[in-house]
Amino acid sequence: MMSDILEKPLPRIDSVTHPFWEATASDRLVMQRCAACGSFVWTPRPACNECGSDSLVWTTLGGRGTIFSYTIIRRVRGLGSRAFEPEIPYAVIWVDLEEGPRMISNLVGDTHDRVAIGQQVRVVFEAAPGGIKLPKFALAR
Repeated sequence: MMSDILEKPLPRIDSVTHPFWEATASDRLVMQRCAACGSFVWTPRPACNECGSDSLVWTTLGGRGTIFSYTIIRRVRGLGSRAFEPEIPYAVIWVDLEEGPRMISNLVGDTHDRVAIGQQVRVVFEAAPGGIKLPKFALAR
């Protein structure tokens, strides 16, 4: 099977994203916040997408939130997606974090058949090759 030889893509770590990945390696969820307007900035970037300021501060988040929306992946299309085939079916969720920002990730565990909008979730960190930890979410208990 072709998916046996394909590897999942890993994030590119550069000077802008390094603080985020350094935090996840320590099981902490952080996000940039604009010192000028107070907006959270996701995904990491050099300037605020609301006001354009480059005064961004890394802020620790609690990692708890509510599912805003989701989709269940049941099929892969295209060669690049085949590395994810062994995980099918899986849920991709949009999470409204308690602090206000929204981020997208995966719901872990065998919960794709029980996922619903409004469910409470908590961040978990999944080890990936190269010492990276990916922030994903599990249903809160």
